[in-house]
Amino acid sequence: MINTPKLSNDCFALPPGITWTPVDDALNLLEKRLRTIVGTESIPVVLSDGRILAGSLIAPRSSPPFTNSAVDGYAFKGELSTGQHCFSLVEGRSLAGSSYKGLVRPNKAIRILTGAALPEGTDTVVLEEDVNIHGSNLFVEGPLKRGANVREKGEDVLEGSKLVERGHKIQPQDIGRLISVGVADVVVFRSLKVAIISTGTELCEIGDSPKSGQIFDANRPMLKAILRRWGMDVVDIGIIKDHASFVRQALNDATRQADVVITTAGASAGDEDYVSAALKETGQMSIWRLAVKPGRPLALGMWNGVPVFGLPGNPVAAFVCTLIFARPSLLQLAGAGFEKPRFVKLPAGFSKTKKSGRREYLRARVRQDTIEVFVSEGSGRISGLTWAEGLVELPDEAMEIKPGDLVNYISYSSFGI
Repeated sequence: MINTPKLSNDCFALPPGITWTPVDDALNLLEKRLRTIVGTESIPVVLSDGRILAGSLIAPRSSPPFTNSAVDGYAFKGELSTGQHCFSLVEGRSLAGSSYKGLVRPNKAIRILTGAALPEGTDTVVLEEDVNIHGSNLFVEGPLKRGANVREKGEDVLEGSKLVERGHKIQPQDIGRLISVGVADVVVFRSLKVAIISTGTELCEIGDSPKSGQIFDANRPMLKAILRRWGMDVVDIGIIKDHASFVRQALNDATRQADVVITTAGASAGDEDYVSAALKETGQMSIWRLAVKPGRPLALGMWNGVPVFGLPGNPVAAFVCTLIFARPSLLQLAGAGFEKPRFVKLPAGFSKTKKSGRREYLRARVRQDTIEVFVSEGSGRISGLTWAEGLVELPDEAMEIKPGDLVNYISYSSFGI
């Protein structure tokens, strides 16, 4: 396994004079500052689903590895002109896995089955239902092009050609393709380990009996599920009470076990925001006041040489910031490259007056090729996340949206969830 150098302690520092950070600027800074931080390992290709390739793959064998028949029929040499043609049948057959070893001479034909190698002296196959046989003679009606019903060697993949690029996330169909050309093992990046911490004295675990003023911690289980969908290993640190020493200990525990730490709540600059306070103590923290709704505070820093992403505590804000900012960052750290959100333009089925200054993300879904948005924009309304099937992205500038106007829609599936 190859280990990769860690990030520098000032990788999250904002340029001097920056207060509010536009979304595009934040994404560009993250893409520029972050790089792969995990090592590599070799694993069997049959176990590689969802893993990220650490290097490009070259085909060690062609596919098909030999010229073969695409159908059950009869093989012979040459193009057939219009009219009837007669061939003498050769004794024997060419079968998949047991090809005919002799030479088929001109004006002769041989029985061949799907997947069988074309015998020497043949280059064309006629379907069995398109022939008539009388004794040892085969009658075929032309025209028929040379090479009909034949799969040429290497017509899918040529030996020595590039199969996939470094950073590609292996899919089930990739496994089939790689095996078809003889790839047995692949070198992949080690799965990124991400530790999750929820902070807040008001939080309790599902299954517990909440005390007065307590709420169930919904953020941590939600984020754990998202990270697992992205192929990352999750380290659950649990709920940490609002106390500086508890937060410091949790960060120490997390950084001993993980490559990256994600916290929810405590990321702003209030009296009870202990995550940002702890990171400030190290001198390795930046609070990015993002020009985004929902969201705003995103604490980014280093603790024991490990990057820490401090997300907002409101569930909708935590969810949106995870998709828009954490996902491309984590993919970059994991070796997959920085992948910004991709959208399609669809007509709005709603009206909205948007002020300038912030990028906005609305919970949305598509119905009859039109975008619907959730009734509320409140960042505490987690039910809107399940109602929605994606997000509408509204640009930074002011705009008046009327039904029928085209808006940017990002489906949940494009975020890998």
